[in-house]
Order: sequence, then C-alpha cells, then structure tokens
Amino acid sequence: MSPFPQTSAAWARSLHRTAAGNPYLLDTALALTAATVSVRLLIASRQPDGSPWPWWMYLLAVATAAPLPWRRRAPVLCMVLVWAALGPYSHLAHAIQPQFQFAALIALYTAAAHTAPRTRAVIAAATVVIAVLGTRSLGGAFSSILTFGCALMLGSLVWTQRQLNEQLVRRAEQLEREQEAEAAKAAAEERTRIAREMHDILAHSVSLMVVQAEAGPVVVRSAPDRAERAFDSIAETGRETLVQLRALLGVLRDANETAQTAPQPGLAALPELVEGVRRAGIDVRLDDGGRTAPLSAGADSAAYRIIQEALTNVVKHSTARTVSVRLQRVDDGLRLEIEDDGGDGRRPVGSASVIRSGRGLVGIRERAAACGGSAEAGPGPEGRGFRVEATLPLS
Repeated sequence: MSPFPQTSAAWARSLHRTAAGNPYLLDTALALTAATVSVRLLIASRQPDGSPWPWWMYLLAVATAAPLPWRRRAPVLCMVLVWAALGPYSHLAHAIQPQFQFAALIALYTAAAHTAPRTRAVIAAATVVIAVLGTRSLGGAFSSILTFGCALMLGSLVWTQRQLNEQLVRRAEQLEREQEAEAAKAAAEERTRIAREMHDILAHSVSLMVVQAEAGPVVVRSAPDRAERAFDSIAETGRETLVQLRALLGVLRDANETAQTAPQPGLAALPELVEGVRRAGIDVRLDDGGRTAPLSAGADSAAYRIIQEALTNVVKHSTARTVSVRLQRVDDGLRLEIEDDGGDGRRPVGSASVIRSGRGLVGIRERAAACGGSAEAGPGPEGRGFRVEATLPLS
C-alpha cells in the first residue's frame, strides 16, 4: 500500500490545525495564490496591440489580492479594497477578465459570510452594478453576475449555519445551567431531608439514652436488676442509632459509590418506638387502631417521624409520666394524637400556656405539609400537658 495517501491526510490535518490556530497563515497563502495567478495570466497574455503589459499592470494584479490576509478582521473593507484595485485592472485587462476574478470571489464570499442580511443585500446590489458597468457585453455581465452570485450565496449559507450553531450552543448552555440549577435544588432538598432525619434520630435516641443514664446510678444499689436493664437499653439504643446514622451518611458518600441505605421506618415500627420510650420510664398508652390505614410510603414514614418527634419532646421537655398515642381513621385521612400529662416543658407544671416552638415542632409541621396534611401543637386540656395533633391524607 502506498504511503502517499496517509502522508497527504496527515499534511491536510496539520494544515487544518495550523489554519485554525493562526488564520492569517491561510489567508496570506490565499493572497499569494491569487496574486500569482493574476501575474502569471498577465505574463502569458498580451495587450491588444501585441505588446507586453506595463509594470504598473503587474502592480495592480498584486493589489487585487493584497487585502486578503485581513479578510476575516475587516471583511467589508477588504472587499472594497479588492474591488477598488480590480476596477482599473478589469477595465484595462478585460480580455482576461474571467481569470482575474479569483481574489474578488474570495473577498465577496468572506463579506457575505461575516455580515448581517441587510449588509449582504447592499453588497449584492453593488455587485450587480459593478458587474454590469465593468463588462462590455451582455453575456459578460450575465457571467459575472452568475459567478459573483454563487460566491454571495455560499457566504450566506455559511453565515446562516454559523448562526444556527451559535443558537445551538446557547441552548445547550442554557440547558446545562437549568440542569445545574435543578441538581442544586435537588441536592438542597436532599440535604434538608437528611438533616431532618438526623435530627429525628439523634434527638429521640440521645434523649432516651440521657434519661436512662440518669436513672441508672439512682437504682444501681436499690434495684441492680433495673439498673442493668437501663444500661442494656442504653447500649441497644446506641447501636440502633449508629445503624440508622450509617444508613443516612451513606447517602452523603461519593456519587460513584453505592450507598446501602435501609428503608425509612413506618408505622409498622411503632411498637418498638413506644417500647423504647417506656424503657425511659414514661408510661406510653398506644391505641393504634388506625395503623392499618392504607397510607402511601411517604405518609407512612412521616407519621412515624411525627410520633417519634412528639415522644422525643415529651422525654426532653416535659415532666409527664404518662403519654397517650392514638391513631384514628377519619374520612379520607389518618389522625395522629399525642398527648402527655406533664407541663409545658419550659415552665413549671401547670403553666403550659406557652406553646413549644422549637425545631422539632417545625419539623412536624413540615413533614405533615409535605404529605398534603396539617399539624397543630399546643397545651392540653385546662392548660396542663401538651398535645400534638396531625392529619395525613391516605393517598
């Protein structure tokens, strides 16, 4: 196989890279080629009387191609300069007119490829006038108009293609920005969800551990068995908390890793939650008659978290000894009621007129609203104790 095709292809690629990096090299080469063609045609031809052309005709031939190196920077000016030199040249050397249009075609194509439609219309009209005035026959004028028209049409097509490419690039950039904004929004929502989950897990589990740890030393001498159960409960709660934290933190790992996350707990895990609070020394009375209501996965998880947060508030902020948890089916929803018999949690017992408004209650309202439901919190009957009530839609 001959190496010449590969060598030619490599040379063409090298020339393309060089022209793309420095277009003046290609434009200078075009100018030298156009000037050489014009000069060679003058050398090979004679004046009408048979004598050779004078030296200034060769200067005009070179002048028709001299502006081409700057055709990209100033396309209209380059075209005007080429036509200014071509005017006297074509008038004097009309006999070889079809051949010396090379530089004019390049300049005309460049002007059409780099100017707006209105400017191209003016250029086209001027080209027709120049073609008619610069020729001495109807056939010559028609030939010039046809030739220059092809250059104008090709330049117009290039301009149109460039505009389409720019529009595609702008649309792609806009789409990329929109995708980045959507990704940032999704990431922010995910961070908010993870923060809420971590708050629920840590607040509930740590509160139980603190209560049990405080009770352990009190009964360690009088009731060793009870103290041992308290410490076992602390260890079990801590292990469960670590498992849930690992599942949540797995979401925050690198995107290329596979996060092994456990499913979010729902009302099916309610008995374990209640049992953990009972181990903290609070009597929890559970009425889960509405637990079998057909909730969606999001509402099921939200119901569990709402009850968990309400019980956490009882453990952390209340002096209550008893708390009741009721699940009741209503119309097209599920009502959750969590009510304790203690104080407000921030003031002595009996002064529960100030509603607790911490982060936990805000999270309860957000979770209920996210499912299309609602939640309220405030003092219990006669200002004693605290009551959380939420209603979640079944679908």
